[in-house]
Amino acid sequence: QVQLVESGGGLVQAGGSLRLSCEASGRTFSNYAMGWFRQAPGNEREFVAAISWGGGTAYYADSVKGRFAISRDNAKNTVYLQTNSLKPEDAAVYYCARSRKSVPTRTLEDYDYWGQGTQVTVSS
Repeated sequence: QVQLVESGGGLVQAGGSLRLSCEASGRTFSNYAMGWFRQAPGNEREFVAAISWGGGTAYYADSVKGRFAISRDNAKNTVYLQTNSLKPEDAAVYYCARSRKSVPTRTLEDYDYWGQGTQVTVSS
């Protein structure tokens, strides 16, 4: 069983930054790609960013490219999402997820374990 626990969300003014963290339990963290998704009220859960098992490959949604950065520390079983230049439309619950694959994908169905989410609120 894999458990994922997100942290780092909060209230920030537009233009500000937050660093989200996701700590995973289990010994197989480093074998799998990890992703971040988000869901705003009334919207479907959407892809934000994903990173390969070794951290060498990352993909981003067009809406966050150049502003967000995903990284991972396999020694700490933790994946991070640095969010910069936040906009009101970035407000959502952010979820981390573990992929079934070692390579990152944008497809929600490729991810089998999910955290409970951390709320990001952006004031204008």
